[in-house]
Amino acid sequence: MSEIKNTKAQVRLPIIIALAISAGIWVGATFAEPKSDRNDLKAAIYKLQEIITYINRDYVDSVNTNELVEFGIEKILEKLDPHSSYIPAKDAALARSQLDGNFDGIGVEFGIIRDTIYVVAPLTGGPSEKLGIQSGDQIISVDGKTVAGTGITNRDVFDLLRGPSGSTVNVEIKRKSQRDLLSFDIVRDKIPQYSVNASYMINDEIGYIKVTRFAATTYEEFKKSVAELREQGMKKLVLDLQSNPGGYMGAAINMADEILGSNAVIVSQEGKTSRFSQKAYAVRQGIFEDGSVIVLINEGSASASEIVAGAIQDNDRGLIVGRRSFGKGLVQMPIDLSDGAELRLTIARYYTPSGRSIQKPYGEEDDYSLDWIKRFEHGEFFSADSVKFNDSLRYETVSGRAVYGGGGIMPDFFVPLDTTMSSAYVNRLFNSDSAREFVLDYLDKNKKKFEGMSFEDYYSKYQVSDAMLQELIKVGEKNKVKFDEKDYKKSKDYLKVLVKANMGRNLFDDNAYYKVINDINEIYLQAIKLFDEAEKLAFAGKVSQQE
Repeated sequence: MSEIKNTKAQVRLPIIIALAISAGIWVGATFAEPKSDRNDLKAAIYKLQEIITYINRDYVDSVNTNELVEFGIEKILEKLDPHSSYIPAKDAALARSQLDGNFDGIGVEFGIIRDTIYVVAPLTGGPSEKLGIQSGDQIISVDGKTVAGTGITNRDVFDLLRGPSGSTVNVEIKRKSQRDLLSFDIVRDKIPQYSVNASYMINDEIGYIKVTRFAATTYEEFKKSVAELREQGMKKLVLDLQSNPGGYMGAAINMADEILGSNAVIVSQEGKTSRFSQKAYAVRQGIFEDGSVIVLINEGSASASEIVAGAIQDNDRGLIVGRRSFGKGLVQMPIDLSDGAELRLTIARYYTPSGRSIQKPYGEEDDYSLDWIKRFEHGEFFSADSVKFNDSLRYETVSGRAVYGGGGIMPDFFVPLDTTMSSAYVNRLFNSDSAREFVLDYLDKNKKKFEGMSFEDYYSKYQVSDAMLQELIKVGEKNKVKFDEKDYKKSKDYLKVLVKANMGRNLFDDNAYYKVINDINEIYLQAIKLFDEAEKLAFAGKVSQQE
């Protein structure tokens, strides 16, 4: 694996530049040239100060110095690694809220359909639900300002509807059953965000937990879900980390600790200085140390997801099923800058218990952003044999099984990508929000059909009809999605499952969505057949650790 060595100057430079900007030392300053070697940090900072000062003072046109500097910071970080990043002050609060576990707002899941904000669903327990705001409501104005038909973006919606807890925002809503606009004064409140999106029993023994990211509340959510499933008889666990991009390392360590036996290594990290080097062990009596475990991963599983999968694989605690994971083995430290911006700086590499780094190659010769495309074209998503590892990066699990570093977690059981049902036409229906618009309209027109219906009846008996798909096609055409008969015939059954899953989410919850959609998830379907293999593996690992 090719590596980039970060020099002390490279790592410290972005921080110092950002602090210098916020302190206002760029404009009109006079500098004394440092006498030390021009290759050291002081000389590098001096050169940047010179250039910005001359541009600000003498350049022929007026320039926005802050914009230039922020651009410069981003270009500097590009010379480090793909995951060190700079988040401007205007975006930093929103970025942090994605992992904080809650935010202040009105409590709705929304979508933008034909340039209008639609309420997909009011969030349970939030202020909008308490006021009676409903799925399908259209937000026409916010605090007297028209927002429909104005080219509004998702970011605009966040800026308008989020705000300090206790503050009030007025929204005018168009509801199909009402002639006049409805006015609501909504008092913003803390809105919880959940990272464990589904938790249910597959059968009398097997439980399923879907984790979509590793946020501040993920560990507590996970423990709660495991406890509830154990009360329902769970003896075997499917932990779904497919397309989970990661998040907080601590949440991943704590989750793994609940599954691994005492003193098992979870992960280690090594930085340039000792304060960033440490090793994490399983130290508590875990809530699920004895039951069989299968972890689901794919090419979108990254970072903290790979820490959990790697710890379970290297300790032979459970079976990893799916496709090779993303391959992110770098640790970022968030650094709050004085102007409200945030620097996320790579400060260490992490290693799985066997000692392997799963970071995939990066550098000028490796186009990091195109890795997925290369994998697809190479056939990796369809055949395990297409994945080649360097023998020099071979490591062993506790029972002596071979595992490899240098590019993600390779599953113990490979499941190829199934492309037989999906199609470009179906993707366009969903990307254009036509499917969401159809679901909201259909449920609004057919409320009585679903009144009193339990999820069990919905799941086992309700079917999406051909006539419903014809209505969806018309919605798509209205949104300039041209009908494709060949793709439609290929994907018809798949489309019915997708529509049923999305309707289930609106009628019930995320559990309903995942329970329906998992019926066509090949990784999931293969996994629930492999618990005998998972039990054998865990037994072998336990024996090896006792020897």
